Amino acid sequence: MDTKSWSDIKDTVYGKTGTLRRDELDRDFESLKIGLQLKKVREEKKLTQLQLAEIIQKKREFISRIENNSSNLTLKTLFEIVEKGLGGRVNIQIEIN
Repeated sequence: MDTKSWSDIKDTVYGKTGTLRRDELDRDFESLKIGLQLKKVREEKKLTQLQLAEIIQKKREFISRIENNSSNLTLKTLFEIVEKGLGGRVNIQIEIN
């Protein structure tokens, strides 16, 4: 049996890094990771989605969509959730090739 790494599978199915389809996959994955990180911190702080939503003056469903990667998240909203809602700090890194 020929086993392939996840990277090889992504290259085969979605194309190499730098191709449109692969870059979309990688962006979607990063968005998913952000939602999961926000959910993890919210749960560690013992906040419900409703409580967090009330702190940042949004609806509970909005928090759910962000945590489940089905909502686009603006930087403004990300800062509100992390700083105002969760008491954290956002650190963004940009890479240019």
